[in-house]
Amino acid sequence: MSVNETTIRQGTTDDAAELLEIYRPIVESTSISFELEVPSVAEFARRIEVSNEKHLWLVAEIDGALAGYAYAGMHRARAAYGYSTEVSAYLHADFRGQGLGSALYNKLFDELKDYPYFHAYAGITMPNDASVGLHKSVGFSHVGTFENVGFKYNQWHDVSWWYRQLKPGLPT
Repeated sequence: MSVNETTIRQGTTDDAAELLEIYRPIVESTSISFELEVPSVAEFARRIEVSNEKHLWLVAEIDGALAGYAYAGMHRARAAYGYSTEVSAYLHADFRGQGLGSALYNKLFDELKDYPYFHAYAGITMPNDASVGLHKSVGFSHVGTFENVGFKYNQWHDVSWWYRQLKPGLPT
């Protein structure tokens, strides 16, 4: 399928069930997410709502169906981290490798310029060449790796951490 007819819009809690079906196989079959149990639709809707309160949750819609999503959320709980955000993107398997992840991220970063965030961070469970390629393509640079930080499917996994500036300068 082509992503030429893609609509990217703010996600709502009404999207939760359909988005959860994109996320479900990632939780159930990969180490990309460190969640061990698939969240309920109600929990997924709560995540969308919380993200949209101070950050942003975007969805990509193709021919009336949701094909992927990207969101920003709290980087860390301490107040001093308030100018930073952590981002993630997930795509339906049928739409990977077609530029949809980049389109979602670029729209997310463009819209986040109106928020108080100057820095975006992303964690990637390794190995994951596709995610590394996506993050590099939208301007992230590798800043470090937490070795053996997550345990899923009876093995330890590293997480590499990536950084991207959202807007020039620093808050004062």
